Amino acid sequence: MGLAYPIQKFQDWCTQQWVILWGRKIEPEPHSWLMGAFGDLNGIGEQFINELVEKENLVIERDSVSRGLIPSITAFALGPDDLSRLSRKVIAFYENTSDYNLRFGLQWSPLFKVFGKLVNMLFSSRINQLNIPTENIADKESLTSEIIALRNPNTNEVVYTIWLRKFKTSGKVIYSGLYGTCKLPSGETCLKATFPLPKGNATVIMSIGVGVDGELILNSSGRKFGDAGFYFLLQDRKGAYWSQYIRSFRDRLTVCERENSLTAEQVLTLWNQTVVRFNYTMRMK
Repeated sequence: MGLAYPIQKFQDWCTQQWVILWGRKIEPEPHSWLMGAFGDLNGIGEQFINELVEKENLVIERDSVSRGLIPSITAFALGPDDLSRLSRKVIAFYENTSDYNLRFGLQWSPLFKVFGKLVNMLFSSRINQLNIPTENIADKESLTSEIIALRNPNTNEVVYTIWLRKFKTSGKVIYSGLYGTCKLPSGETCLKATFPLPKGNATVIMSIGVGVDGELILNSSGRKFGDAGFYFLLQDRKGAYWSQYIRSFRDRLTVCERENSLTAEQVLTLWNQTVVRFNYTMRMK
């Protein structure tokens, strides 16, 4: 059995050891669809971006041109019917995400609110990642939204696309994630969001669908390892890779066009019970 990296915060070590005990040991090459950047021990947030640039000898590009979470909607590999039905404004958002301002509100389920506070106290505030407010927000809070490209200077290829979102009032990072697409072992193309954590990451892989009214539906509801869903991934003290698939935790995001703006509803569930519900509004800058 593997052991987690020893010289770190006790709660991080326990979480990683849980992944090792209940997850599976994997090799990177046959699991390229799952692999992603790992965080270091000293916090994530914007610090992680600078460390990744230095570690992999990349060039960072910020606010230089309009950028999207994906270079083109063709990256979603939608069928002709779905692509023709998908809202043009939704497509524009994913191809030019940096051109939009974001506002969001949230509503916690009373059953899970204490759980949210515990996660925030033990992990989020300290590592500056996944800082989800623990109080309900009725009036939408403004977020800064920046798409950052990390480019290989030799090939000019964009290696990582990072979506950095912070509270406009406090400047605290709420999400610092790497976004792109991946192809599952089944051949299905999915949206992939990787959130670096100490010595590992949390990765959400979401199937891509289009609703009857042209809305984009992203869903992490899978049944087994290799499906869309929520994964923990880490390296142990000897450099071996381990992953745990959390079938009970699911994320559903619906992005739709409404009058002169775009709206999105995101629902996180655990054991089929709603944990927290987010509502977003995206408007052109």
